[in-house]
This record gives sequence, structure tokens and C-alpha cells, in this order.
Amino acid sequence: MDAALLLLGLPAPVTTQRLPVVHGPLLVFGFVGTVIALERAVAVRRWWAFASPAAFGVGGLLLLTPVPLLVGRILLAAGAVVLLFIYLAIWRRQAMLAAAVQSLGAFLALASTMLWIGGLPASALVPGMAGFMVLTIAGERVELARVVVLSRRTERVAFGVSVALAVGVLAAMLWPDVGYPLFGAALLAVVAWLAVFDVASRLVRSSGLPRYIAACLLAGYVWLAVAGVIWLLAGAVVSGPLYDASVHAVFLGFTLAMIMAHAPVILPAVLRKPLPYRPIFYLPVGLLTVSLVARILIGDVHDVPVLVQWGGVFNVVAVLLFVVLAVASVVRGEPQRTPARGEGAS
Repeated sequence: MDAALLLLGLPAPVTTQRLPVVHGPLLVFGFVGTVIALERAVAVRRWWAFASPAAFGVGGLLLLTPVPLLVGRILLAAGAVVLLFIYLAIWRRQAMLAAAVQSLGAFLALASTMLWIGGLPASALVPGMAGFMVLTIAGERVELARVVVLSRRTERVAFGVSVALAVGVLAAMLWPDVGYPLFGAALLAVVAWLAVFDVASRLVRSSGLPRYIAACLLAGYVWLAVAGVIWLLAGAVVSGPLYDASVHAVFLGFTLAMIMAHAPVILPAVLRKPLPYRPIFYLPVGLLTVSLVARILIGDVHDVPVLVQWGGVFNVVAVLLFVVLAVASVVRGEPQRTPARGEGAS
């Protein structure tokens, strides 16, 4: 968030030359990669699996220090390698499509970090970082959908669009002019599959935590579609307003919506500390959505720099607000249930 403010040309608490340069990989691998790998390490219950979140986390921190960038990049690649072995252990335990899809995501993380080690700029890694995020989440959603609605044929379609996305990602990073439209089309195919078969489209009509999670997921899918349309129509954008729009549609609109959605479920599993859901959690999600509309759909698309800046500021505010509300919810504990009329009378 500090780097985001610097890139927007705004005052920030920490000012370094390196921070804006590593902004994207720091978010995707240092932060989200650590969280994903930690959750998988807890699930697989193997001591060696914790080397993956450790490598992602330490590698991300080293990106911020005077240590040569190559050291941090190598550690991020090592984290991706161990993450692949984690998925292999999950596959050996139970061969599932979800594990295969998520393995594709981990492979894209490894490919991205290796290309970064090889000298590609961080902006050229956007397709790989986006693919890592999308396929990791898609794998989780496939696993949940499998319990409810998936047939063998639908599972094969899910795997097909996932493979198409992985191919599109590699094509976009290696041959941008041809690859980006393919990547955008494949991304839209993944969104279409999720829109039709993900249980979120059904749970959004429920209540409480399931409805909150579903609303966050569906909002994230909309932003993912926005990025897909930009890459399909505009092709290889590596700078300028459309670059800002596509990148933040994925890494703020989609990725942060997924984090806000899954936090009440994932954090208790990892930290062994309940994060009770409260309706006020909708507030940061709504603020993030509104600020992204202002930043992307108006500021970037219509070239209104002041809205890009203000949208970026409220993006940061939305994330900080979610953190504050989550901590407060943990401290307060489970909400007290209001007894129905006559209940508890003796």
C-alpha cells in the first residue's frame, strides 16, 4: 500500500527507490503467495511444506532491503518450487481436478519468478502473476462446485479453460503481441465457467457469511472480466492508463475481493483463532468496489488523473479498514445471538 501511494505520486510513510519497482511481485508473491503457501502447508501437514511460505515471505522482505534483488527473486522461485511439491503431495493423497488446476497456478508462479531472475521487467510478469492468482482461486472454486453441480464433462471443461489460461499466460509473457489477446480470451473463458458453475451464484441468495462470501466472489469475477476485455481488445499494454486499469482490476478488484471473502474461513484454519463474520464487513468491500469504479472505469478509461489518485487512496483506505474491522471482530469474539421472543424464559 505504501508503494501504491508512491506510484500515485502521493506522500507515503516509507520512501525508497526500490519499493515502487518491486510493488507487483511484492504483493503477489511476498504477500499473497505467502498466505496461499501457508494455508496449503497447514492443510498438507508436512514439516517440509512450511519451507514454501518461509521462502515466499523472506524473499518478499529481502526485496525491500539493500540485498541484491537477485537473492529475493531466487527465494521467491524456491517458494514456488516447494509449493509444486505441496500440490504433488495433495495429488498423491487424492487425485482431484482442483489440485491439478492449482498446480498450474504454482507452475505459472515459478515461470514468472524464473523469467524475473532472467531479467524480464516486473511489468512483463503481469500475465504470470495474474494466472497464479486466478488458477489458485479457480481450483478452490472447482473443488466446491464439484460437491454440488459438476459432471465429468463439466470438470473436463474446467480443466480445458485452465490449461488454455496457462498457455495464454506463457504466450503473453514470451510473445506479447500475439499472446495478450489469447490470454484475455482465456481469462474470459475462466470467468464464464465460474459465473455458470460456481456455487457463489446460488449462495448470494442466502444470508450471513455464505452470502457475504458469494457477494465478494461475484464482485471479483466482474473485475476479472474487465481485465480480460482490456487484454483481449487492447493487446499488450505495459504502461499507461489501460495498464493501470488491467493490473488493478486483477490485483485489487479480483485478488483483494478473494482475500476479503475467504478471510473468515482461511485465517481461523491457519491461526487457530476464530474470525467471526459481521455484516459491517460489507463496508470495506463496498468502498473497494466504488473506489475501483472511480479509478478504473472513469479515471483510467476517460483519462481523469485526479480520480485515479483519489481512487487509489480509497483503495488503500478500504484495505486498512478491512484489517481494522477483522482485528476488532477477533477481539470482540462471536456476536451474541438475540434470543427469539419467549426464548430462554423460565
